[in-house]
Amino acid sequence: MITSAENPRIRQVIRLNTKNKERREKKVFVAEGRKLFLETPPALREQVYVSESFEKTEGELLSGCCYETVEDRLFLKMCDTQTPQGILTIARMPQYRREEMLSDDSAPLLLLLEDIQDPGNLGTILRTAEAAGVTGVFLSPRCADLFQPKVIRSTMGSVFRVPFCVEKDLTETADWLHQRKVRLYASSLAASVPYYDHGYTEAAGFMVGNEGNGLSEELMQKADERIHIPMYGKVESLNAAVAASILLFEAVRSREERR
Repeated sequence: MITSAENPRIRQVIRLNTKNKERREKKVFVAEGRKLFLETPPALREQVYVSESFEKTEGELLSGCCYETVEDRLFLKMCDTQTPQGILTIARMPQYRREEMLSDDSAPLLLLLEDIQDPGNLGTILRTAEAAGVTGVFLSPRCADLFQPKVIRSTMGSVFRVPFCVEKDLTETADWLHQRKVRLYASSLAASVPYYDHGYTEAAGFMVGNEGNGLSEELMQKADERIHIPMYGKVESLNAAVAASILLFEAVRSREERR
């Protein structure tokens, strides 16, 4: 049992929770909680830590799993949440190539996310992407860190199942997708065509921009079509995760109708 706050493993977990650089260098991240332990593929588990209380009450969950027990008071220091569940996993980051998002699907459904800053938004979008059958997500380098604790919790495990790539330049990515016959749709308040006027049954990608500024004009120029979500009242815009959900499930509806 780990009983000292000076233990280097305790310090490393705290650094992984708080420092993007540490996560990038080690290529691992913290997945906190019971559900994320179960969702983490065993092949990606680097280390599992449990509190002494968790081991006593839910030890059967750990059958066949190598883990380290930590004193309750120290386990609290290792966690990002206020009321930890008593288990956390150090997981290796999944790695994908952009080609993997197209290779097995003649009509891929893709997302291009530009500068999504809110961790909760980003995690929710990834979770929604899985529910909608998205084949891949491309992120700009200025999006929130996909592996920070709040994003990971918001994905509810989808981070392990939805292919993604952080791209240096989304405009170049858009050109690459055009070469592969993917039609790109940009969500824009200024567009005149409502989102439900298209079918999205062929290879398609939705471009969703920053919560405050929307898509950059440079990326907007790469769209084959600009679409908008009709709104009433005095609402100026929708939450990025909500907008992405509406667009994705319109594509789901269109594809289901075509079957």
